[in-house]
Amino acid sequence: MIRTRKIWVTAAAVLTMAVVSPAVAHAVPQPPGSPPAAVTDDNEGLPPGWRITNTAGQNTLEWRSPRPVPAGDARVEFHADGKLVGVPEPENDGRTFRLPLDDARTADLADLQVLAAGRRLDQEADGARDRRSSPPAAKPPAELPAGSVDPGRPGKYRTVTGEYALDPVRLPGFPAPVEMRGVVVAPKGATGKSPVALFLHGRHATCYVPGKDDEVTIDWPCAKGAEPIPSHRGYLRDQQLLASQGYVTVSISAGGINGQDGEAEDGGAQARSSLVRQHLARWADWAANPATAPEAVRKGPKADLSRVLLVGHSRGGEGVNRAAMDSLYPAPAGQDGYRGKVRWHIRGTVLIGPTIFGQNPVPDVPSLTILPGCDGDVSDLQGQVYADGTRGVSRGKALHSAVYMVGANHNYFNSEWTPGQAQAPADDDFWHDPEQPDPVCSPGTATRLTADQQHRAGATYIAAAARLFVAGDDRVRELLDGTGRRAPSADPARVLTHAVGANRGAGFLPDGSVKVTGGRLCSAIDPDPRKACLNPEAGGSSPHFASWQPDRETGRRAVALRWSAPGSAVKVRPEKPLSVRGAKGIALRVFVPPNTTGTQADVSVTDASGKRANLGRVRMDGLPGSDRTASYWAREVRVPLSAAARAGLDLRRIASLELIPRSRSGQVWLMDAWAWSPGTPAVREAPLARVDIGRLKVKEGDSGARTYQVPVRVSGKGSGTVRLYVLDPATGQAKHRLVTVAPGSSGIDVPVKVKGNKRYSWDVANDVLVKAVRGTVVGTYSGGVTAENDDPMPKITVKPVADKVTEGQPLKWQIALSAPADVEMSSTLRFVGVPGRPELSTEDVDRQWLLDMIGEVPDGDVPLSRLEYAYLWASVPAGRTTAEVTVPTVGDRVAEQAEYVGLQPVDDEGRPQGPVLTGTVTDAP
Repeated sequence: MIRTRKIWVTAAAVLTMAVVSPAVAHAVPQPPGSPPAAVTDDNEGLPPGWRITNTAGQNTLEWRSPRPVPAGDARVEFHADGKLVGVPEPENDGRTFRLPLDDARTADLADLQVLAAGRRLDQEADGARDRRSSPPAAKPPAELPAGSVDPGRPGKYRTVTGEYALDPVRLPGFPAPVEMRGVVVAPKGATGKSPVALFLHGRHATCYVPGKDDEVTIDWPCAKGAEPIPSHRGYLRDQQLLASQGYVTVSISAGGINGQDGEAEDGGAQARSSLVRQHLARWADWAANPATAPEAVRKGPKADLSRVLLVGHSRGGEGVNRAAMDSLYPAPAGQDGYRGKVRWHIRGTVLIGPTIFGQNPVPDVPSLTILPGCDGDVSDLQGQVYADGTRGVSRGKALHSAVYMVGANHNYFNSEWTPGQAQAPADDDFWHDPEQPDPVCSPGTATRLTADQQHRAGATYIAAAARLFVAGDDRVRELLDGTGRRAPSADPARVLTHAVGANRGAGFLPDGSVKVTGGRLCSAIDPDPRKACLNPEAGGSSPHFASWQPDRETGRRAVALRWSAPGSAVKVRPEKPLSVRGAKGIALRVFVPPNTTGTQADVSVTDASGKRANLGRVRMDGLPGSDRTASYWAREVRVPLSAAARAGLDLRRIASLELIPRSRSGQVWLMDAWAWSPGTPAVREAPLARVDIGRLKVKEGDSGARTYQVPVRVSGKGSGTVRLYVLDPATGQAKHRLVTVAPGSSGIDVPVKVKGNKRYSWDVANDVLVKAVRGTVVGTYSGGVTAENDDPMPKITVKPVADKVTEGQPLKWQIALSAPADVEMSSTLRFVGVPGRPELSTEDVDRQWLLDMIGEVPDGDVPLSRLEYAYLWASVPAGRTTAEVTVPTVGDRVAEQAEYVGLQPVDDEGRPQGPVLTGTVTDAP
């Protein structure tokens, strides 16, 4: 007998697993402290909101949110037992998310959860949850001294604004053409050529119906009666500031990508890159022939395409990072929507609350990444990887700055995503509960910024990046590189920074062989809490440890130290002594738990001969944080090397670094340490090898086994190393290896064996992931070989076994297949009423069965057809042809007429699939 709800551990184990392409959707944060979703005592039921549906024999795992989930940038993911199951597709209702079970990548679906950028979405608020007293509101960090320059001050130019609209373009993999629209803000009266700043917004809803707040969609093109949401007009204040300082600016529209990137394996990064370069190509044409330019472009000065700054918000950040990569290292022709010449030079990028699904930053293009401390969309602040992920990959001279903005959310950097300023419906992406406010991010706290404060701070730091990366003003560097200076135009925002690259030399962490004593060399991503850098039970999370697709990742490390008495030193010893000669000091990126202050430690170094010098003492304060923020973020501290020189150490051969706590107790995490000198060196892009993983689809065949190679393209120049992850299609666990690559070689050998048979199954994806390690960049980071089923699906029929019973006996139906299959086959039956006849109700059936089915026993006597999410899910295990489904009834002593229940076979959309089955229950004799 098959029970009426999915028996996860048993049924899921027989699935033939595959890995999904990353469908995408935005996630609304749910309140903290909510109880876990109810499950049955024997752990065999589904939590409320979950169900299994079936269409044409395909089983689908479905979760329905209790409230609409607006479209946005974070990827909604189904997880089970701490592992990624797959990335569901959102439905147009904004609440329903479905994952075909042939796309699941785990054999154990216990403890189901819905996550977006590490945040739980399936913990519904209710009056029964624990209303613990809220912690006191957090205090902002101390105000930093002002820098010598303030890039947030308007320049000398008045500005002029206009728009252009060109013919739409077609991009690979997108059925509908994508718009070519831009809003231009330029300096008025400027002479000569002006540098260019191009803005790209992120993934937001695309269409709305004026006057109807609930009619917001992510379709493309917009339906009749709906209008496009003008997300590209949301950066006008940023553009006006830059234009006043002499920049020609354009903000481009990407609604056509947002409405179609749900099937894109890279979340639309390549398409956004293509769109950016399509616009840059037009600007290059207009610079060469101004008479052909639109009026909005002709109103401003001539654009200097040799000095370009790209600004991307959210998925737009990942898009402009890819555009910078593709401008230096061309993408494969089949995947790129722009194949013309590169007639521009990207001097730097600004990435605002960005995604980085592939974790593939461009190492030799300077970047500034804004991390919003109250981001409720990309809430894990994964954009930190744009700094961390460049370490040791190339020459290391490009400055990569991480800018942590306390109290900023995700949406308010764009005025068209801001309530009260937007043309279309908009909201605060950080969900807050008025009855239990967040101590850091709820409106009205001392740390939460207003929309105007946040936008002004964002504009100031965009202008700072332009002034450093494009204008080359080194005085601005102290605002961005961890020196600890502020731009007064951003006040009252508390903005903290650290950086990778520039004049940082030899490093003690993280990539080479290193020995750690007195502390723990930990892994950023590891399910084993003994090996992971941050315990999963810690309140909040760390941007440095934002997860990638493998559940274990090699190469991302830090040093963790916990002490209960002063003097418990941690020593870091690299494989070979390092030279710090010529440097001014040692810079360390370290963090302590949020909301802690006054942690102190001494820093010392020892040379190869054993001479040791104490360089000085550092103070480390935590950021304001809660269990809903990613506040375990490293501050930069520096100590001078003068003491080492006075002590006679050989600065060409420093053998180890020590961190000696002087506080009574505490915790500290050391991300890395370098020799440091002031200044912003000139950046030369290295000739790097580029790696792109393709996807090969093959038929499984009827017999035998065939071996296929995963398509891997290596282009560019030079040679380097990448780390390759090969995922097991049955478990999702990854095996990894370092691989040397060079253009012109045979690529990377990744064989996949496909076995053929004559029984129906599901497609099986053998997935491969790749990440740059040294001397390389990675474009398309995921691919593999998908073995497609080529056998017909068995026909499913349902017939009665016992559809007329007396109360106390079970109603039974048989599910039969015309032939056995290699995977579990199922049918979904919805309860419906039988017209004109009394209906079987909740008082007539077994209470435990009800609990298994819907997670609760409703109050009162409720007809079964009126229960939400009340379905019978009947499955036939792999290799078998029949199974039974039952409705267990209970007896009573009340004389009553016969009662009836209807069962309607339905597909995923609830559409009828065949005739209604009727069950009859009569009084016991």
